[in-house]
Amino acid sequence: MEKIASFTVDHLKLKPGIYVSRKDHAGNTTLTTFDIRMTSPNDEPVLNTAEVHTIEHLGATYLRNDPDWKENVIYFGPMGCRTGFYLILAGDLESEDVVELVRSLFAWIATFEGDVPGASPKDCGNYLDMNLPMARFVARRYLSQTLDSIGPDSLHYPQ
Repeated sequence: MEKIASFTVDHLKLKPGIYVSRKDHAGNTTLTTFDIRMTSPNDEPVLNTAEVHTIEHLGATYLRNDPDWKENVIYFGPMGCRTGFYLILAGDLESEDVVELVRSLFAWIATFEGDVPGASPKDCGNYLDMNLPMARFVARRYLSQTLDSIGPDSLHYPQ
């Protein structure tokens, strides 16, 4: 079997950022998958499942309600390695196209207060595995250490 695209990225050189992971086609529509990398793989601790789960609920809610992007949102969810998230948007896009969207998403998460959307036994299969304070902490960290000063080296995969 061929190696899938995400396994061809040099994770020893990869740093937090926003990367185009792949582009797929469904009919005439291009689907762009973004690698929202929040921690440095194999170098920093991974995200715990409770904050990942919280960010997933908050992120999906925010993105599917964003007035400019909601019609293009296909998916937002965690990477299995717990170093970040995948965001799939309809459109032939580049990392630079979504910086402001991702920045506003994580700014919203960083200051979110109240009940996490969908965190109830009726709405979620594991509603108790949530940690809003840690989700806010890692969102603030991602903003301050990556998104607030993001440059080309954090928008294109290392060679």
